[in-house]
Amino acid sequence: MIFEHQASRRRFLRQTGLLGLAVSAVTFLPRMAYAAWNKPAFESKTMADVFKTLGVESPTVSADVQVIASDIAENGAVVPVEAISKIPNTTQISFLVEKNPTMLTAQFDLGPDTIPEISTRLKMAQTSNVVALVKADGKFYTASKEIKVTLGGCGG
Repeated sequence: MIFEHQASRRRFLRQTGLLGLAVSAVTFLPRMAYAAWNKPAFESKTMADVFKTLGVESPTVSADVQVIASDIAENGAVVPVEAISKIPNTTQISFLVEKNPTMLTAQFDLGPDTIPEISTRLKMAQTSNVVALVKADGKFYTASKEIKVTLGGCGG
């Protein structure tokens, strides 16, 4: 009788432990973040097509938007860039590379409590202007910077 009680107690503890492990695994696992995919915008080949697809009529060049990057990129496959918006209520920051086969390279939607500073790495086919397109209060603003892509960063 004592052995049956211990066996059922062990079975209960094992099942409870497995249930607790399963619940904690589901609770603490990272959640998947799904991004909206604007396929036509990412497949656009010209700046005008990208703007049209994104609903941009005439963006304003603004000193409150900055593109921060090195003047020369040693490797066009991995070009670090940063965009900073000082415009209140910034809700979106996009990166466009003028001479890439597909100009829109990245797009970030920002929540209301998010600091509007985005750092990422872009792939650039050749020397080109990198444009940061910022959406704030339903209006669009831009800033750009030319980044020279070289082999080995020698300026050639």
